[in-house]
Amino acid sequence: MNENRSRADGYVTAGSEYTRDTNYIATRITRDGRDGYPVEPGRYRLVAARACPWANRAMIVRRLLGLEDVISLALCGPTHDSRSWTFDLDPGGVDPGLGYQRVQQAYFARFPDYDRGITVPAIVDIPSKAVVTNDYKQITLDFSIEWADFHRPGAPDLYPEALRPEMEDVMELVYNDVNNGVYRCGFAGSQESYQSSYDRLFARLDWLSERLRDQRYLMGDVITEADVRLFTTLARFDAVYHNHFKCNRHKLSDMPVLWAYARDLFQTPGFGDTIDFVEIKRHYYVVHSDLNPTQIVPKGPDLSGWMTPHGRESLGGRPFGDGTPPGSAPGTEAVAEGHGVLTAA
Repeated sequence: MNENRSRADGYVTAGSEYTRDTNYIATRITRDGRDGYPVEPGRYRLVAARACPWANRAMIVRRLLGLEDVISLALCGPTHDSRSWTFDLDPGGVDPGLGYQRVQQAYFARFPDYDRGITVPAIVDIPSKAVVTNDYKQITLDFSIEWADFHRPGAPDLYPEALRPEMEDVMELVYNDVNNGVYRCGFAGSQESYQSSYDRLFARLDWLSERLRDQRYLMGDVITEADVRLFTTLARFDAVYHNHFKCNRHKLSDMPVLWAYARDLFQTPGFGDTIDFVEIKRHYYVVHSDLNPTQIVPKGPDLSGWMTPHGRESLGGRPFGDGTPPGSAPGTEAVAEGHGVLTAA
């Protein structure tokens, strides 16, 4: 397989601007099964990696909605080679639900000549062991809409119908300038493209700070999908993006509104308890050998600040709306002791 295809998270091409491959498998799992994959508890396996911000979104939404017993979880390790992510965290390096060593095998089970990025998150059909979709944006929205009959009692409405038009606009801006913006900085192939991406990133972070100054969450008083999408980038900002991707105008911890907002979410069940800082740093500093040829993983930064008081309660709001927080993560899905601030506390 072409290495550039499998390195879907990014690679540097001298003289050019970084462009993400966004041609994902668009198949959907729906109530009516119109794409051949109906909603069916126990049939599908979410393949994710704690290191990946796009996969982390799916893990958070699955947890907030209480879909753990409906859609099983396979976790890849933080590093991978040019072929694909691997199940090296499991005994023998084999995922017990699929019998695979590599995510690539699920893609090839459906598309033998698949030549694009072998990405996570992906949802795999357990009976056929074949990938259904890797469209990470649609995966989480379908968790909210198509899987609604299987949400836990008290699950929040992460995609409120009345807010969707504005939410889509906000999420698109966040994606272009922040979620993907940090990658556009990190994998810029020229000074000009780097500086343009850097300016867009911090202009958008300033805009977000103003939006969040007087309201607790991006869409107002309750947590939505928009907050999940922003959070996974903010959680990685100081640990990785500030140095590794040269996003160094300020650390997150130097931006008071965003830092308080991020800590508020981090301390909310379902968010910070999915974050594994050890795996996050290993992924970026080891896999991106073009940016870090020595593959040395930094010892810092100090993460204790994530658990300090944030004061966002003063803005009011109800994190879960009329619902309730999720319970603790299932034992097999808990972040390893010492890998995350919450588990180390």
